[in-house]
Amino acid sequence: MKVCAAQLRPIAGDFASNRAKHLELIELAVAQRADVVFFPELSLTGFEPRLADSLAVDINDHRLDVFQAWSDQHNLLIGVGMPIIVEEGVQIGMVWFTPGKARCFYSKQQLHPDEYPYFVPGSEQRVLKRDGCKLAPAICYESLQMSHADEVAALSAELYLASVAKPAGGLDKAMAHYPAVARHHHMSVIMANCVGPSDDFISVGQSAALNVHGELLAQMDAESEGLVVLDTVSGRASVKQLANMML
Repeated sequence: MKVCAAQLRPIAGDFASNRAKHLELIELAVAQRADVVFFPELSLTGFEPRLADSLAVDINDHRLDVFQAWSDQHNLLIGVGMPIIVEEGVQIGMVWFTPGKARCFYSKQQLHPDEYPYFVPGSEQRVLKRDGCKLAPAICYESLQMSHADEVAALSAELYLASVAKPAGGLDKAMAHYPAVARHHHMSVIMANCVGPSDDFISVGQSAALNVHGELLAQMDAESEGLVVLDTVSGRASVKQLANMML
């Protein structure tokens, strides 16, 4: 199975432009014969908590239909980041598109204290299945809490999908923490980070894949748009950059 972590430079609040960039990266994933591709935290809007209330959508918003079409056509599991409207408020969501099935979403359960003025937490962990493998999404802050990794490991997850928006300091913490997650739970970790302005900080990319021993297999740079591609069969990973990346 090939799993891709997409790295992009979102434009704050510009859903249409960000969706177009998602489709470019999905096309690149298809060219790699990927089985799964997922994006950074709130990738379709950028990580912009102050804008989230005005940008949030219902999970069935028709503007997301194109992802289901790509999923169905290319037999691809796709995860995109979007603020999602629920009865309690707005959640930091990842909407998942599975070939031939209804879309579903996972919402960040453990919020950073700074996020509470804008979001409400999710209440249930989602485990996805692809080719007999169990994949567990984790969104930014919670992916740095071992309690979250413990939870998904108890659900027999084999691959940890960390969808983040992190500046330099946060990335350093993540790259110290994820090897411990991998070794402790014998679980591969693949992380998708964005690049460029995010809220009041600069996201620094460097999306990465680690094996079950916590060894770094591949990592992008801090500016490019593209994919980290993890092949779970060979145990190898590589980086593929978009040819027309925005700088």
